[in-house]
Amino acid sequence: MAAQTTFERYEIKYLLTAEQKQAVLQAMAQFMKLDKYGRATIRNIYYDTKNFRLIRHSLEKPAYKEKLRVRSYQQVTAEQPVFVELKKKYKSVVYKRRLSLPEYQVSNAFFNNTPLPVCSQIGNEIQYFRNYYKSLVPMVFLSYEREAFYSLDGSDFRVTFDENILYRQQELSLCSDVYGTPILEDGYTLMEIKTSGGIPLWMTKILTEQGIYKTSFSKYGTAYQHMMMKQKKGEKKYA
Repeated sequence: MAAQTTFERYEIKYLLTAEQKQAVLQAMAQFMKLDKYGRATIRNIYYDTKNFRLIRHSLEKPAYKEKLRVRSYQQVTAEQPVFVELKKKYKSVVYKRRLSLPEYQVSNAFFNNTPLPVCSQIGNEIQYFRNYYKSLVPMVFLSYEREAFYSLDGSDFRVTFDENILYRQQELSLCSDVYGTPILEDGYTLMEIKTSGGIPLWMTKILTEQGIYKTSFSKYGTAYQHMMMKQKKGEKKYA
């Protein structure tokens, strides 16, 4: 089956303690199943202007915001496919468009500031974005360990758990090992509910019972804030 290339959904985030995560997993057991990838380490490279225009705008919490990243679901070689993702958010709805190309083609296109070697509507949208912001460069490598669950009822309701979220400003390659500075406190998990519709009653019930409330949490935004705090303290730039 071909990988999905377009998404339109709500993405609701929660920070859980270890005990809350276990309670949610128990409640999910009869309704959801871990996907075929199990616990996967996701690697991302976020592209931005050299003065972080995109993430600075995003942190202002505007009605509309957008970002561009390249992602892989494992450590890749130059010949293996990676995803180029254009992600937009407007009034709480997330729109994601992505395409898949070999890593070396993506790296060469961004390094040389040339179009991606693909002719498609999504390719055109990504190129328009690049032209609009001009000179986008890799700014942050961000990785995390993810467990993704899908609904057994056939709906698009999904739940993901992200842990060991790390960022760095050096060795910005999806072919590299995972290391960096953590952005979550020990023992916490970032849970995301992804759905184009409502939240099932059983999930609403466990969230209420456990006192779990939605939060605003951007991985890239939090990494950027960490970097700025280090800069103010005069610490080393590279994590």
